[in-house]
Amino acid sequence: MTNTGDFQSHYIPNTTDEQREMLSNIGASSVDELFGDIPSKYRNPELKLPDPLSEIEIVKELSALANKNRTLTSGPSFLGAGSYHHFIPAAIKPLMTRGEFLTAYTPYQPEVSQGTLQVIYEFQSLISNLFGMEVANAGMYDGATSLAEGVLMACRVTKRNTVTISATVSPKYLEVISTYCQAQGISIEMFNPEIPETNKKSACMVVQYPNYYGYVENINKIKESAHASGSLLVVAADPTSLGMFKAPGEYDADIATGEGQSLGIPSSYGGPYLGLFTCKKEFIRQMPSRLVGKTVDKNGQSGYVLTLQTREQHIRRERATSNICTNEALYALASTIYLALLGKTGLKQVAELCYQKAHYAANEINKLNNYSLPINTPFFKEFIISCPRSPSNINKILMKDNILGGYDVSEHIDNGMLLCVTEMNTKEDIDQLVKSLSEV
Repeated sequence: MTNTGDFQSHYIPNTTDEQREMLSNIGASSVDELFGDIPSKYRNPELKLPDPLSEIEIVKELSALANKNRTLTSGPSFLGAGSYHHFIPAAIKPLMTRGEFLTAYTPYQPEVSQGTLQVIYEFQSLISNLFGMEVANAGMYDGATSLAEGVLMACRVTKRNTVTISATVSPKYLEVISTYCQAQGISIEMFNPEIPETNKKSACMVVQYPNYYGYVENINKIKESAHASGSLLVVAADPTSLGMFKAPGEYDADIATGEGQSLGIPSSYGGPYLGLFTCKKEFIRQMPSRLVGKTVDKNGQSGYVLTLQTREQHIRRERATSNICTNEALYALASTIYLALLGKTGLKQVAELCYQKAHYAANEINKLNNYSLPINTPFFKEFIISCPRSPSNINKILMKDNILGGYDVSEHIDNGMLLCVTEMNTKEDIDQLVKSLSEV
């Protein structure tokens, strides 16, 4: 909060004398001079704010606005496309919101950070096992940036500046990758996953598993094409699907990333989420973020420390492998609790429920007149239906029946709607969706 008069903020100790001292230190005579580079028409816009309200009144108004939102639990939801409605065990929130975890900071000092370090170590171990990979880092921002970091890492390892990306990778992921690559002069080429060809100068081939549309592609075929040209295989995987599908490590992936939101994290209007990042041990020195390791102290007792920080931000930033300066420790804790509570059997059960319910929904919708399944490929929990009219129009009609419909992908597939079915959808929910679609 800044000002040019004698007004003092009620929230930030920032007196006129303090402002004058700060301005003097940076060689500015006034706040106006400090912000002089900003065109005046943008500097002090007229906000046209309403009259002030009391605290009671503002809480009432904000509550009324919040009540207009439709939550995922207020009716059947079939929306996916990167953010998923999965069951979150009740134990997660009270455990992750304990004061020790909420107030914990980056665990540079192991003497006072053993709890946080152990959580991250357990998280790394679980993600490594789930992905079938040798190494997992301490967690990154989200699935999109994890994949982008994986692409940059492949370029460092191979010393190549071209990457090849499957046409079925999420458009949102592609936007983030493009932003990361543009700044470093890395060129992007696209490939058809059914005909996975790459040039000899490509650093990596990138594939999503299952892909953006929910379908499972021939990863082995893509891997063979990548490795034949000296490229790395980079896989962005849905961690829930790994409860029943082969892990990226079983396909000999070199780098495997993912979005951890489905592992005990709510949708939350799109974030914050949790990026997952794994790789082969031989590439560990080029991996972004940090690693926590387990060791013993002088008394022979187990202890945890920051073993590796390849980014080198602290002392040699110009040689950093990444600009990521933290890890999503709190949500890494949530996912650790989630995976520990479910175990192998529980995660397999969740995956099978998603798979079976999604296929039941697809079969029932395919029986309807004017609806069809345009893609005949194995899928997990998401699939595309071809609709008799625009998906946005159909979703408005579904909302009248309190059903949150699918994601509109008609820009990629004519009148295509991407539906997602998870363990949270009952048979009654699916039957209600089918009935409503039949009446459109």
